[in-house]
Amino acid sequence: MGFWPRFAVVLVKSVMTIWTRRSWRGMEHLRRPGGVIIVPNHISHADPLVAAHFVYDSGRWPRFLGKASLFRVPLIGGILRRCWQIPVERGTTAAVESLDRLVAVVDNGGAVVIYPEGTTTREPELWPMKGKTGAARLALATGAPVVPVAMWGPERMFDPRTSRLNPRPRIPVTVVAGPPVDLDRWAGVPPTKAVLEEMTDVIMLRLRDLLAEVRQADPPTLWERPRRADRPGAAA
Repeated sequence: MGFWPRFAVVLVKSVMTIWTRRSWRGMEHLRRPGGVIIVPNHISHADPLVAAHFVYDSGRWPRFLGKASLFRVPLIGGILRRCWQIPVERGTTAAVESLDRLVAVVDNGGAVVIYPEGTTTREPELWPMKGKTGAARLALATGAPVVPVAMWGPERMFDPRTSRLNPRPRIPVTVVAGPPVDLDRWAGVPPTKAVLEEMTDVIMLRLRDLLAEVRQADPPTLWERPRRADRPGAAA
């Protein structure tokens, strides 16, 4: 693995072991052979550490897709690169290069972690927001399974609504990986905007329902894509 990946493992696992009291289920869905696309919900700035711990303990090395600005932070950026994480410049041509790197990682049997919301959720109850299409695009390009991972508890470690850090030890954290999302109907279909949006909605709704099981709560109806006839000017 090399010095820096081993250093990251020791650091993250040591901190997480003290900081959290973990309830983990569904690791078997990550232990399948071949590449895998992991899509967690994003409820806190602390949950990447939780997700990394979960994925690593399942026997996989997590390759996160992260904001390029993080990779420009002194020391942190260097560690991220040496630990094989992948920066992305959103809204630029460099984003295409990031997708190519992700395809190569998945095709070589790696585990890619993509937060489909793109940022921490802005929903007041911390339910998932509408997703972006990166995970769907990668799934079409590789045919790899998309595994939803629902987390609940990292918001107690760092609450994005109040920006408060809670340093107390043994905070309860639940992480559950579900079966791969059924995307077979789109196998081999060109990645048009409509196709990617439909796939993304299916991924996000499955992630929402998995989180509802974890939270033992009724999820809200987060969104409903308007039918074509309902759109302004559609009749014309």
